[in-house]
Formats: sequence, structure tokens, C-alpha cells
Amino acid sequence: MQMEIPVETINFVVQLANKNNIKVILNPAPAGPLPDELLNSLYIIIPNKTEAEMLSGVKVTGWKSAKKAANIISAKGVDRVIITLGILGVLIKEGKTYYNIPAEIVTAIDTTAAGDVFNGALCVAIAEGMNVVDAARFACKASSIAVTRMGAQSSIPYRKELDAIL
Repeated sequence: MQMEIPVETINFVVQLANKNNIKVILNPAPAGPLPDELLNSLYIIIPNKTEAEMLSGVKVTGWKSAKKAANIISAKGVDRVIITLGILGVLIKEGKTYYNIPAEIVTAIDTTAAGDVFNGALCVAIAEGMNVVDAARFACKASSIAVTRMGAQSSIPYRKELDAIL
């Protein structure tokens, strides 16, 4: 899910999903305040550095500050926090464990769809049974392909492209 619908609707759907043992992954974009009840019910939250700053109050400039922001966000109730850091990659906080997943080195042409591709690919990987770290690596590869192409929909890689490089 993402935040382009009212937060009350999102919270209702998340609570319903939880009652039915459905994992919910939230991309908090566009950024805004989130109730703790919602955060307590998420499987994963995936803010970018700007959204992480808004949720945590910490200026995110690199790995160290991202870890601090992830700790604050996690303390509000969500156990798995993945902060996307652009060319640095992603920081994952899962329970008490942290992972730094570096971004693929590519020449970016258009970053318009990078976040959406990352989130979609991560959800596909989780749905296919990958653990969070492997899913984030898969998503990094997908978004690295997307930024080498112009446009949003036209930049999204096909699965066969990802399978060829995995």
C-alpha cells in the first residue's frame, strides 16, 4: 500500500488484513504522519530517506543516520524497516539485525520510477517466499534497471530481465 488514499482507509484495510493473517507492506509516500496503531500492524515499512526523516525526526544523510531513523520508526511498532537511500542502496532493520544492501552501480538516466519499481519488486519477492534481505537485493536489481531507462511504466523491467541477471 501507499499513502495516496486517506490514512483512515489505509488503517482500516491494514487492520482487516491483520485479522486475516495477510502481510501488509507500506510505502509511506507521499509522506505524512502515521498513527502508531497502523505502524504496529505492518509487516514492512519502506520509506525513502525523506519519508524516514519525517517519520523519525532524524536527518538521513547516510548509513549511520538511516540506522538511527530506522530505530525510531521501529520503536513505533513496525519490526521491519527498509529505508531506500538512492545511490547508496537500502538499509534494512529486521528485529535487532541491520543489513546494508548496496545499490547496483549504473548510469542513471531517469529516476522517476525507481521507488515504485523497488517497492513492487520487493513485494513480488516476498510473495514468492524470499526473505527480506534477498527480496531487497532483488528489488535493488529491478530499480537499477529502471533508472537506466526513460519514463515510468516504460522503465519497469520484465521478470525475464531480472531472472537473466540473478
